Amino acid sequence: MIDSIIRFSVQQRLLVLLMVVFLAIAGAYSLQKLPIDAVPDITNVQVQILTSTPSLTPLDVERQITFPIEIAMSGLPGVEEIRSVSKFGISVVTVVFSDATDTYFARSLVLERLSQVREQIPPSIGSPQMGPISTGLGEIYQYEIRPQDGAKFDPIALRTIQDWIVRRQLMSVSGVAEVNSYGGMKKQFQVRVDPARLQSYDLSLRTVLTAVMQNNANVGGAYIEHTGEQYLLRGVGLASTTNEIGNIVVKTGIQGVPVYVRDLADVIEGSEVRQGATLADGKGEIVAGIVMMLKGENSRAVVERVKEKIDQIKKTLPKEAQLVPFYDRSELVDRTIHTVESNLTEGAILVIVVLLLVLGNWRGALLVSSVIPLSMLFAAICMVSFKVSGNLMSLGAIDFGLIVDGAVVMVENTVRRLAHGSKDLPEQTVLSACLEVGKPVVFAVAIIAIVYLPIFSLTGVEGKMFKPMSLTIVFALAGSLLLSLTYVPAMMSLIYRKNIDEKESIVLKVARPLYEKALNLALLYRLQVISVAVAMLILSAITFPLLGAEFIPRLDEGSLAAQIQQLPSVSLSQSIRTASDTEKTLLTFPEVTKVVSKIGRAEVATDPMGVDTCDLYIGLKPKDQWTSAKDREELVTKMAEALNKRVPQAVFSFSQPVELRTAELIAGVKSDIAIKIFGQDMDKLREVAEHINRIVGKVPGAADVKVEQVAGLPQLSIKPNRDAISRYGINVSDVNELVESIIAGKEAGSIYEGEQKFDVVVRLKEPVNQNIDTIKNLLITAPNGARIPLDQLAQITLEEGPAQISREDRQRRIVVELNVRGRDIGSFVAEAQRAINSSVHLPEGYYITWGGQFENLQRASATLLLVVPLALLLIFVLLFMTFGSMRQALLIYTGIPFAVVGGIFALALRGMPFSISAGVGFIALSGVAVLNGVVMVSYINSLRHEGMALAEAVRIGAETRLRPVLMTALVASLGFVPMAFSASAGSEVQRPLATVVIGGLFTSSLLTLLLLPNLYIWFNQQKKRNEQTVADDQTVEVAP
Repeated sequence: MIDSIIRFSVQQRLLVLLMVVFLAIAGAYSLQKLPIDAVPDITNVQVQILTSTPSLTPLDVERQITFPIEIAMSGLPGVEEIRSVSKFGISVVTVVFSDATDTYFARSLVLERLSQVREQIPPSIGSPQMGPISTGLGEIYQYEIRPQDGAKFDPIALRTIQDWIVRRQLMSVSGVAEVNSYGGMKKQFQVRVDPARLQSYDLSLRTVLTAVMQNNANVGGAYIEHTGEQYLLRGVGLASTTNEIGNIVVKTGIQGVPVYVRDLADVIEGSEVRQGATLADGKGEIVAGIVMMLKGENSRAVVERVKEKIDQIKKTLPKEAQLVPFYDRSELVDRTIHTVESNLTEGAILVIVVLLLVLGNWRGALLVSSVIPLSMLFAAICMVSFKVSGNLMSLGAIDFGLIVDGAVVMVENTVRRLAHGSKDLPEQTVLSACLEVGKPVVFAVAIIAIVYLPIFSLTGVEGKMFKPMSLTIVFALAGSLLLSLTYVPAMMSLIYRKNIDEKESIVLKVARPLYEKALNLALLYRLQVISVAVAMLILSAITFPLLGAEFIPRLDEGSLAAQIQQLPSVSLSQSIRTASDTEKTLLTFPEVTKVVSKIGRAEVATDPMGVDTCDLYIGLKPKDQWTSAKDREELVTKMAEALNKRVPQAVFSFSQPVELRTAELIAGVKSDIAIKIFGQDMDKLREVAEHINRIVGKVPGAADVKVEQVAGLPQLSIKPNRDAISRYGINVSDVNELVESIIAGKEAGSIYEGEQKFDVVVRLKEPVNQNIDTIKNLLITAPNGARIPLDQLAQITLEEGPAQISREDRQRRIVVELNVRGRDIGSFVAEAQRAINSSVHLPEGYYITWGGQFENLQRASATLLLVVPLALLLIFVLLFMTFGSMRQALLIYTGIPFAVVGGIFALALRGMPFSISAGVGFIALSGVAVLNGVVMVSYINSLRHEGMALAEAVRIGAETRLRPVLMTALVASLGFVPMAFSASAGSEVQRPLATVVIGGLFTSSLLTLLLLPNLYIWFNQQKKRNEQTVADDQTVEVAP
């Protein structure tokens, strides 16, 4: 079949060239459609269920909302994990499905169960809703709404602009899943009742609430027919102003004098009770918006559409207001894609230069070079078809040296045959030369493709990170193979119309004499050469554990994210002061351009943060403009020191915007490592966590260590005395209704201003609701008209309750989270585990698990340890099938461990720990290492078959194969040089992979050229000895 394809391509070369033109056009079109992002979206398939319940404590939220939802979701197909957070006013349940589950199918399953759950949760408590269809890469654009210089806008007006002008228009943009509003104050019409006035008129709060509700509604009365026309009946009773609400009659006195709402309460335009705020640059509060991208969309394209819409929105804003963006994901995407483009361009140029220098034929070199863009266009078509996005991982690990390997073999063999002269026509020579190496080329590509099979077995985060890379490389290899079997033979039959003179290149003129001397020495001192190689192997095995380990090198996003943690009892106003002091401290660093603080959560909550927690976005200048620090780690250390000194009341941790959000969604924490302690009793859990916190904090490398805040939330508990209320004929609901109305209030309808809708709420007057003694003296009216103080009907106590209850797999848990700075994660966790195991004794039924980056590293390492040997075994089987000899298969196989030697030493020299990126480099390396051996052993075997003596065949074979071995090694390694030494955005992830390949190819090529000839001779001599021994044994047996 392979021979038939090559023959067809040479005979029908014009048709082949037309197909290549069509490939180029289709590839260019696919490139326009290819989704582009900075990194792969590694968020798992999950559905968040959010329930807002403004007045419930964490314990009540867990019992009445979270637990019923967890139970309902437990039996769903494909569910891998259920975790939840219950805090004051909000329940967040995250249901994680297997990666094979479609997101929309998962949401439909959850929606079906939610309809059952809503029957168990009273509507007055809250209604569970699904969160937006977004991911860790979802926050693509952030902006602030602020007054123009000199203009004045109150926080309510700014928030109204955001909610009703900006947000509504942005939600219409294709690819936008949600626009979250933060900061400012959400407008609300409030009826603030004065208890003293209620008492003087002998009225209850319920009476006022009922009156407002009954006098604020529209109704429809169907229609009437009149003289052939139809008139709709409509009762218009909705209030539209505060005056109309104030004029509602609550009661008519004995003498017919009406008592109005305005007589009992102040009717004002106020704001909802808020659990969060947003600040910027130490200048006070702002209103901010975060645009969330729909899962699976092209981030760069969505950001462009958002920007276009914002240009239109700006024209509709009030003249005194302005919209100013402060975070744009497309900047990170552009920087990382620029890194990929420059690395690929530089790599391609280096490969072309090597081909020109080593091949010694410019037409052949340019033909091979043309395979590079054509293979990438073929890969682009496949990427669009298989929904693989273009990003740092999928495009950044492509080595053009590997891509052109098949074409190099084809052209090199043809050039050699044409140069040696042939009686056949040049076209026939090209055909026979291509047919000669057709099968080896297919075998070579198959070997390289097989080594990527282990990556396809990766699951979870590492699977989403590296599968796109493997797919893209396999796509490019498939395109390269197809072009090598069709396009390259067809083009050679056109460009080589006569025999050519092969001139040895400058590189080979220098390298060949040196190699001949080195080879003679190696063959002369065979034992010493083998001993040195074995010693290097042993030394690398000793070095490897000393490298340390990490999951994936941290991508520098160009900005920072920090988190402030304070005591659970902190008030919102104090949290605002702390955030403001933090912003002012951070702005003293010349590298910082912008600081935005997001405290707590928005009114429509999609995040369970309390007012004790604050997320900060820290915008930075380009790194070449930094003056106070050389790198990100040094800058973070200095920031942490300054903040600990100037803002001692808070605990700080540092990350990056995308990294923070992704870690939170995947592992439920916002740090590198999460130590999870499971058990039932919250006090015991906290005790164990504090102990672990003290131990881990002493381990070198630990940074930003903190315990999840689960206790310390002060609660004014009002518990009805059932004996007392029964004596007065009062119900628990009467007491609870009063408690609700103290701060949160009871909803009593809505007011419309055009299309804008605002709630009307009945609550107590503000000075009353801020004083505990006043609350105790609030009166409740009994059925007989008696008015009884609240403290006579209920036990009112100030107590400390849980601030947050976290659950995972239907059990309570607490987390100690931390970041690792200055060392690798693998060695840190090993040391921390030893310290914890020796010092911490868990109560019966309690246990510890480790999450975050370390969990990903463990899972990926375990998978690779299982699958890599299988792939290597498959390569060995292919070698055995090709050569039909166990000895020769083993001989070629020695290239893999000796290639690994160079990779390990290269990592050690550059001070890099082993990571999954480096692991992928070792996988790619093994394929090239085997190919070098195949090239040399195949040629030596052919010389031996022609009757040449063993030593002479080895020497001539090694010297003749110097060019293809050197070319393969140079183009493969030089293709990675720009990645290995790049310092631009995203290079952190590529650097270990490129370092491993370059180091490994150096030792692999060296050992292939010097060690392999020795091993070939040694293996054959051993074979002869064994055959002679067997022959001697047979002679002894047949002797008389």
